[in-house]
Amino acid sequence: MIEERPHILLVDGMALLFRSFFATSAMGHFFPNEAGVPTNGVQGFARHTMTAMSIFKPTHMAVCWDMGAHTFRNDLFDGYKANRPAPPEELVPQFDMAREVSEMIGWKNYGIPGMEADDLIGSMVKTWSDVADITIVTGDKDLLQLLRPGVQIAFMKRGYSEYDIYTDERFLEEYGITPIQFIEKKAFTGDASDGYPGVKGIGPKTALTLIKQYGTVEGVIEALDELTPARRKRIEEGMDMLLLSKKLAEIHCDLEVNDPIEALEIPVYDELVRNLMAQQGYSMIVRQAESLFVTR
Repeated sequence: MIEERPHILLVDGMALLFRSFFATSAMGHFFPNEAGVPTNGVQGFARHTMTAMSIFKPTHMAVCWDMGAHTFRNDLFDGYKANRPAPPEELVPQFDMAREVSEMIGWKNYGIPGMEADDLIGSMVKTWSDVADITIVTGDKDLLQLLRPGVQIAFMKRGYSEYDIYTDERFLEEYGITPIQFIEKKAFTGDASDGYPGVKGIGPKTALTLIKQYGTVEGVIEALDELTPARRKRIEEGMDMLLLSKKLAEIHCDLEVNDPIEALEIPVYDELVRNLMAQQGYSMIVRQAESLFVTR
């Protein structure tokens, strides 16, 4: 009998927290606790994660977090994510609260100062994709570069249960390049949400054309003499930013993941956790858990 491979759910905690916060705050719903602290993002994050567990039915899971706004990418480029507004004051206390709730439920949490959640997720994919199937829940298209056989990305859509799911086969069909070459595309086009420009005048179609023909940024640079004068000029003038953008776009997958895969086994939602949640005013999490899981 062939033993079934583990299935790891990797959750982009900050992406779910932000999405949950803005989905409810737009209607003026903050669900303050007894101390008057908003909990809408925290409760939405937990409910979203629980629903993902019920849909994808993982055997193991981890929640990955950004740990502060400053990362090594800010050291590379001052403008990295500099265009993003400061988080609303109602959201700020919920950053720590979300991690605390996640730990209280028993989910395995990871965060490294100076690195992004993307880098942790990428390192976990590199560490475990040979021995487990992996589903990543996020809203961040940067993670497309992590696709490979056995790894899928579930992008959040509407509500708690609608996802746009990408596999490496779907990516290849839509983009005509391999997932790892998504880094090369972003080097040329930049990323407006992350605040780096790529090469001025090189759009997605041109970038894909160049990558399909030459493979990498370095391959394009070596073949500059073969390009049209206009493209060659744009790339030569934007060379420094092109090379920098590639560094900013690449997810770093070499962080050490010291835990064994057994550390990520799904916890049992028990009466103690239920009571703690109820005492702290997380009534929506309690209701969600009781509708999805059998309480022990």
